[in-house]
Amino acid sequence: MKKYRIALLPGDGIGHEVIPQAVRVLKAAAQGFEFEFTPFDWGCEYYLRNGRMMPEDGLEQLRPFDAILLGAIGHPTVPDHISLRDLLLRIRFGFDLYVNLRPIEILPGMEPALRKKSADDIRMVFVRENSEGEYCGVGGRFKRGTGDEVAIQHSVFTRRGTERIIRYAFELAKKSPRKRLASATKSNAMQYTMVLWDEVLREVAKEYPEVTVGNYHVDALAARMITHPESLDVVVGSNLFTDILTDLGGALQGSLGLAASANLNPVERLGPPMFEPVHGSAPDIAGRGISNPIASIWTSSLMMEHLGEQTASERIFSALKAVTGEGKVRTPDLGGKNTTEEFASAVIEKIAG
Repeated sequence: MKKYRIALLPGDGIGHEVIPQAVRVLKAAAQGFEFEFTPFDWGCEYYLRNGRMMPEDGLEQLRPFDAILLGAIGHPTVPDHISLRDLLLRIRFGFDLYVNLRPIEILPGMEPALRKKSADDIRMVFVRENSEGEYCGVGGRFKRGTGDEVAIQHSVFTRRGTERIIRYAFELAKKSPRKRLASATKSNAMQYTMVLWDEVLREVAKEYPEVTVGNYHVDALAARMITHPESLDVVVGSNLFTDILTDLGGALQGSLGLAASANLNPVERLGPPMFEPVHGSAPDIAGRGISNPIASIWTSSLMMEHLGEQTASERIFSALKAVTGEGKVRTPDLGGKNTTEEFASAVIEKIAG
């Protein structure tokens, strides 16, 4: 029987609550294959004990796995620029997971956050460049702590990196029913990086005449997500721009507790893909058993789809939508009174039929 080796990184806060529930759902959906789960205790607590977020050879420890399931990273005791860069970005950059895929849609039973817009109006997939751009960490600080202190942060855009993420987005748009691609740019103010981005977009677009392309300044695109969300289908953007836009997308869904994502390298395998709910560690509710596991369950569905287990992926997502559609079991962030475990149990019951 086929076995998938999955590295579990619950991380911090509610990651320790939602990842075990995602594991329960994955086991319930498995037919014709099995899982081998290996937990890792890396994160902010590990940092406080060891002075680093993960071991020096952490990437090598993760490399043999088929996928990584990450819970959440961050805690008030550790500065965000350390917790993010020394674990999450280290994995993304180390394995060149250059695609960050984030679906945005309204699950059945959920009310759209926008007035006069239906669930059918809000259905987008964001393709975020995940390996360079504004998050490269190139720069420094000079005369630190003085009145003359200078901080410089560089963005790095390569033609190769820009072309491959734009091409991935075009391929996705080509397969979508509406065949529309929106690109986030700011070339009116950023005359080097974003002009390169626009040039590559135009070049690649020539190979996809069936795809309708809209090139929007990122601020105008954020406004369009509110005023005309039905006009957006596949959206591609840089690391920073799409990071911001997808949080807006999570708000449109009704809660960041619903936001799922996948970190992929669809061509080369330098390491395993990583799948993560993007709601954060939520230390204010951690340990209370009330965190919303929808994002982690949805993320698990994305993981199974990427691993080629389409049936299992559909079983998970269909069961999730059946539970939200009934509206009987909901966690407090969605106006209910159920626990994290109770919601996952309801999904498992639907999977079992």
